[in-house]
Amino acid sequence: MAKRRFRGVINTDVRDSVPDWAPYKAPVAKEGSPNILYVVVDDTGIAAWDCFGGLIEVPNIGRLAKSGLRFTNWHTTALCSPTRSCLLTGRDATRNGMANITEGSQGFPGLSGYIPPENGMISEILRDAGYATIGIGKWHLTPTDEQAASSTKRTWPLGRGFERFYGFLGAETNQWYPDLVLDNGAIGQPKVPEEGYHLSADLCDRAIQFISDVQITDPDKPWLCYLAFGANHAPHQVPQEWIDKYRGKFDMGYEKYRSSSSAPSSRWCSSSPTPRGRSISRSCTPRRRSAACSIISRRAISSTTRSWSSAPTTARAARAAPTGR
Repeated sequence: MAKRRFRGVINTDVRDSVPDWAPYKAPVAKEGSPNILYVVVDDTGIAAWDCFGGLIEVPNIGRLAKSGLRFTNWHTTALCSPTRSCLLTGRDATRNGMANITEGSQGFPGLSGYIPPENGMISEILRDAGYATIGIGKWHLTPTDEQAASSTKRTWPLGRGFERFYGFLGAETNQWYPDLVLDNGAIGQPKVPEEGYHLSADLCDRAIQFISDVQITDPDKPWLCYLAFGANHAPHQVPQEWIDKYRGKFDMGYEKYRSSSSAPSSRWCSSSPTPRGRSISRSCTPRRRSAACSIISRRAISSTTRSWSSAPTTARAARAAPTGR
């Protein structure tokens, strides 16, 4: 809270005094501030999706790609915690103390596993700008020795700017029987797999609930929803209908799949405008397409060919998209 001189009036008689509530009011976002749905899909190479020439159908993501931007120049930290620290702070992983995953942290600068509080996260910045901030899914930015119920919550999501959180703190969790956290404490899953439970769907449902809570109580308040799926990280546990849907599609093996998906389909790379007025097709030349897809590691490709749990969640995630902004 910024310091501000008291501008009311204080007299001996309260009836002659004038309060000043301005210093204590919560921040209010600027009019027209957009809602932000920030989706992170784990261990997924861009060559996996059909909008980049792959075989996994992502129709909702494809519509976004066709009307927006897709990038052809990628940089990767190749690990979960470093990547997430960069995505949330806009700073280099080593500046965040995240040169490794939190499980591999050591007591050295750049490798501590603790993001300095002065390295503000987007959740902290937008919260202080009047946004509702929601974190859903995989966190993986809390050191293992601070994940217990009795631990300090300084590195938990609610300690870093998120006002609500539902997900898991570590690197991975069982997709059928996850270790879940609600805000600052553990919670059981709402139902079991025999009743149709899967973590990806649960995360989307909870995101919709939290967003609805904001829109019902304060329709004019913008929100940030950081939705980070456990998929497609191990363990690769996928609903049977999606295993059946893609059975045999990747039997050609890694090398043939890579060569066949080295360029996005022309239907996704035709005439979509960019902010600078250029078409997507200009930025997606064959050379750049190949370069963009060739950065995918064998580990990422092998992960996505064994797990397709991102596909069924795209339609559900779209339900959480902003409606009034």
